[in-house]
Amino acid sequence: MTHRLFSPSDLERISQAVRNAERKTSGEIVPYVVDQSDQYGEAAWRGGAVLGASTLVIIAVLHLASDTWLGLGPAEISIMTLGAIGLGVVLTHWLPSLKRLLAGNDLLEHRVAQRAAQAFIAEEVFQTKDRTGIMLFLSLLERKVLAVGDSGINAKVDQSEWEDVIASITRGVGEGKPADGLIEAIGKCGLLLQKRGVARSRKDRNELSNQLRVGGKKAARRKRR
Repeated sequence: MTHRLFSPSDLERISQAVRNAERKTSGEIVPYVVDQSDQYGEAAWRGGAVLGASTLVIIAVLHLASDTWLGLGPAEISIMTLGAIGLGVVLTHWLPSLKRLLAGNDLLEHRVAQRAAQAFIAEEVFQTKDRTGIMLFLSLLERKVLAVGDSGINAKVDQSEWEDVIASITRGVGEGKPADGLIEAIGKCGLLLQKRGVARSRKDRNELSNQLRVGGKKAARRKRR
């Protein structure tokens, strides 16, 4: 999904946006995108259970209405029910909207937060000299965005102040322009960090790659200078 959404030119534009934003601040901005934060096996089995139970209910209602089992024996009913369960599992797996519905918002938020924390560690965002790394994490299936800052960022920027940055990414995804949304958010991120005193000094160097990270693929190497 991510490779269909971001063209090579989009990736270059995002990298340039990070470079431009980091000229204003010592913050290290790390954009990160995943197709989904989890497989949500719970949702698939819930889908199977719902469709299987619905099949049994329909058969029972038809029996009550017609005083017949429609010529179906226990074996046929069992096969139909199992088939419905399997179909429910498959449909939930392949239909993002159904997967989101059956997973529930609480589970979605929990898994996205977990995946963002894993990405933060894997990309070594915590390794900057003054702990000024900030990850903009987008999980596409869940349609959720998180701004995950290191201690040097969180000491100066309140979590609520990231809402406008997050809204830019969310709006871009909703309009089918995720690259534009990320670029706008990265620019706002640089201005916010500058405003909150995460100032750039002459000794600052680029500690983390400016490239967009795509979950499941080899991350861009950290720059050493």
